Amino acid sequence: MENTENRLPQEEQEIDLLELAQKLWKRRKVFYKALGGAVVVGLVIAFSIPKEYSVTVTLAPESTRKTSSSLASMAAMMGFGDLATNSDRDALNILLFPDILASNPFALELYSMPVKPVDSDTIMALNEYMSQAKRPWWSSVMGLPGKVIGGITSLFSSKDEEAKVEALNPFRLTKVEAGKIGAIKNSLEANVDKKTGVTTITVTMQDAEVAATVADSVVVKLQDYVTAYRTKKVAGDCAYWEKLYKEKQQEYYEAQQKYANYMDENKSLFTQRSKIEGERLQNEMNLAYQIYNQMATQLQMSQGKLQEAKPVFAVVQPATVPLTPSAPRKMVILVGCLFLAFVGTAGWILFGEDIWRKFKNSSITEE
Repeated sequence: MENTENRLPQEEQEIDLLELAQKLWKRRKVFYKALGGAVVVGLVIAFSIPKEYSVTVTLAPESTRKTSSSLASMAAMMGFGDLATNSDRDALNILLFPDILASNPFALELYSMPVKPVDSDTIMALNEYMSQAKRPWWSSVMGLPGKVIGGITSLFSSKDEEAKVEALNPFRLTKVEAGKIGAIKNSLEANVDKKTGVTTITVTMQDAEVAATVADSVVVKLQDYVTAYRTKKVAGDCAYWEKLYKEKQQEYYEAQQKYANYMDENKSLFTQRSKIEGERLQNEMNLAYQIYNQMATQLQMSQGKLQEAKPVFAVVQPATVPLTPSAPRKMVILVGCLFLAFVGTAGWILFGEDIWRKFKNSSITEE
């Protein structure tokens, strides 16, 4: 009995699935219409989206642990004991790459860089190129109310107010400037492999030439940005020691000149007073030389530390002009539209029609 009871639900389920399949097959003409419409919609969407080109650059950090033992020992003696451990911070700098590319200061570094599109004979700023980027037709339709409102408000704005927004103020950006900076940031992407330290930077633009130019500039500016971040404190220390070095050098030269002048003026005198004065000037000169020598050593070590603090990144895959667009993926869009049309049509035939019929009958009976 138990076996027969277990078989019944399975048989009923098989029968239900068969009935559903037959029900869908009987309405296959509806599927043909829906799938045909989906093909048209998919093609319209695929060909309405502007082409985009992606350029990927691969960076790998080079080890900076080739510090000589003599330099490391001298650094330890002079209070720079962490000189050899600076390379351990490379991973931290690499992890900052995505945040740096997503920041406004870095986008502002690229804001006014010159670019030359393939189809243009003029060189323009990147922000100007971003404002001329193509958009799908539906984005223009959706943005029409905003344009109408903006046109109305512009009628009540004076020319003086319009002139004030010509200069870029990073502290107070206008909506247009913020939109351009946002577009620049959205076109940049960085992925970091925490294990190997390999970083891939991808730049996506509607023009292949512009994408390659921006990608190459991003690598250079990113290296400079990280170098400035890493060496900020060390560079300040180096400037401080250089200032002291020049001051002590001048004091030594002055003490040396005083001693030489005194010896020339009193070379024929053999009094005790002149002898003591000469020894005093000589001691001052020797003391100034010792301090000057110490400052020179400190400056040399700070310069060595500054050089060691600079991160070095090898460009494994440089930027090249892409030959084929990376988007839109027309086949994926078409398949997605067909899938949605099939699922939507099947759901309507199996469940939607019955629900709509019950709702319609209930509304009629209420009336």
